[in-house]
Amino acid sequence: MPAHYEDYPRTAVVTGADSGIGKACAVALAEAGFDIGITWYGDPEGAERTAAEVRGAGQRCEVAELDLTRLPEAAAVVDDLADRLGGVGVLVNNAGTGASAAFVDTTWEQWREVLAVDLDGPFLCAQRVARRMRTAGRGGRIVNITSVHEHAPRVGSAAYCAAKGGLGLLTKVMAQELAADGITVNAVAPGEISTPMTGQEDVDPFTQSRPGVPVGRPGDAREVAAVVALLASPAAAYVTGASWPVDGGMLLMGPQAAALPDESWRQVEST
Repeated sequence: MPAHYEDYPRTAVVTGADSGIGKACAVALAEAGFDIGITWYGDPEGAERTAAEVRGAGQRCEVAELDLTRLPEAAAVVDDLADRLGGVGVLVNNAGTGASAAFVDTTWEQWREVLAVDLDGPFLCAQRVARRMRTAGRGGRIVNITSVHEHAPRVGSAAYCAAKGGLGLLTKVMAQELAADGITVNAVAPGEISTPMTGQEDVDPFTQSRPGVPVGRPGDAREVAAVVALLASPAAAYVTGASWPVDGGMLLMGPQAAALPDESWRQVEST
């Protein structure tokens, strides 16, 4: 019978927290009473803005740069942050990237960059954190940010879908193997969220129309963060191995594809 754990450290590491979903998660966890370690890539000023909000919520914040294309060594940053925080009770694997190209046109360099950042990086970061949690013997929480494309394909996103699908199944294996240590592992799968990654950093999602989505609009990063904060809490001790879509009902619409007005969905806009 696995032991009962409920005293994991109220410290959390959130990767890719210089903007968007990662920033929202860091702030939500700080408001829930966690000290926070955040990583950033490409936007040190954004990281400092996140840190200021965390500290404004009355919690400590440690900051470090993390380039997940420089693996495996780069993943040591999570150990550094855990040491600076005095332990780690929660890991949110949020850092991610994408590429838009047809499968036959996807270059090896594009493929490897997306797989490194979206799958290799979370694997290595979670492995380091899980080892620390197991040694500490106090349990913990790991939340992997995947995507609705963990579950559903998208034309022009071969590397992204492969990485997020892989991370989704990795989440389930981790959940099986770590449950006896009091460590829960879950995925959160956002749909279209108003973030820099979707080109909507300063757009109010409540002013945007998405007729094909049941809720009728994009999501707000804070709506994703609310689910992450729940899964990171002691109240979620009996939830593990699950993937939580935060998508306004987008995944429900697969059978409605016949209502699409034309074949423009077949076109791929390269980036």
